Amino acid sequence: MRTWFVTGGTPGGFGQAYADAALETGDRVALTARRPEELREWARPYGDRVLVLPLDVTDAAQVRAAVAEAEQRLGGIDVLVNNAGRGWYGSIEGMAEDAVRRTFDLNFFALLSVTRAVLPGMRERRRGWIVNMSSVAGLRGVTGFGYYSAAKHAVEAVTAVLREEVAPLGIRVLAVEPGAFRTRAYAGFADEPLTETIPDSRRMLEDVRSAMIAQDGTQPGDPLRGARAVIAAMAEDPPPHRLVLGSAAYDAVTSTLREALTDITRSEAASRAADFPPGT
Repeated sequence: MRTWFVTGGTPGGFGQAYADAALETGDRVALTARRPEELREWARPYGDRVLVLPLDVTDAAQVRAAVAEAEQRLGGIDVLVNNAGRGWYGSIEGMAEDAVRRTFDLNFFALLSVTRAVLPGMRERRRGWIVNMSSVAGLRGVTGFGYYSAAKHAVEAVTAVLREEVAPLGIRVLAVEPGAFRTRAYAGFADEPLTETIPDSRRMLEDVRSAMIAQDGTQPGDPLRGARAVIAAMAEDPPPHRLVLGSAAYDAVTSTLREALTDITRSEAASRAADFPPGT
């Protein structure tokens, strides 16, 4: 029986889906949320196999306390799922500075805080899994969500380096890149006014916002199927380094990577010409 620690336990979201999928396999789960009272009815049938913890992942002291409580009550954490996060729309030029920082605090720095709190126990036991929820935006920037895309690109980079650093310690690391999934992620956009300060960007952002609102509740991805796919990938030998979730997401990512390779190789001569001549 493994112990999971999952952040971002909003009902109907990926965090709860991970918890459900882990519980299906007989494991135990510490599920964290800003509003833990929303999870009490869901957690009750599982008894002591579920621990719901209040947590604002942007508060480092709360992170350390939640990890310590989970380890004390459920035992060492075997699987960490860094799921907490969300996107805000805005142009690169016009997005408010506090919104830019909030985007990185939640989607990147909080992930580091939780990871660094969990790693000492995993290192001591010489085993563990870290699953970082990135996004298709981490591999293919999304217009109107430039800073969210940048934060997820940062998650991709830190995940790749962490994987190499902890592999000798028996710890494995997986990046997960979902596309559009039927969570509550888009629900809040209808109530968020457009505050863009650059007139030339307003039409673009209005279209982005309208598209997100129109998709809410009809996204093709099923969070529980996605979580089960991650668990299956973790059991592979060897496991993948990253897992793109969703058909449209897979098509978008593979197309983007092929285009990037074509673009880079077209400039091969210029790239190689930047070196000193051989022998000098």
